[in-house]
Amino acid sequence: MMKEEVLQHVQGVIDAPSAYAGLKDVAKDYLASVGKADEKAKAEKLIAALKECVESIDDVLPFFASDKAKELFGEEQAAAMLKKGQEVKAAGGDTCFCPACTNGKFVLDHQDLLLG
Repeated sequence: MMKEEVLQHVQGVIDAPSAYAGLKDVAKDYLASVGKADEKAKAEKLIAALKECVESIDDVLPFFASDKAKELFGEEQAAAMLKKGQEVKAAGGDTCFCPACTNGKFVLDHQDLLLG
């Protein structure tokens, strides 16, 4: 595993439609700091933000089943997201399957490459 691959996943968080603006800003700040004196501090901030934002599959399943999800995504899309979440969990997945969470989880799993 190389740091460049982890950096691609940081960019994946930025590019994810499911990531909120604040998380995208922290990820952008980190990428801008690579190779500079404040890189480690920005990496620590990114890791803290990802720990707060990356959702477990157990946390998102009740949301996908909720009236709020139906209101936000429409009944069909909410049902499809619930089904996909159930499939992820049945296959042993422990993290939300959205692009922000999957990229964020990858970064968290390899955070030592950002902090080293």
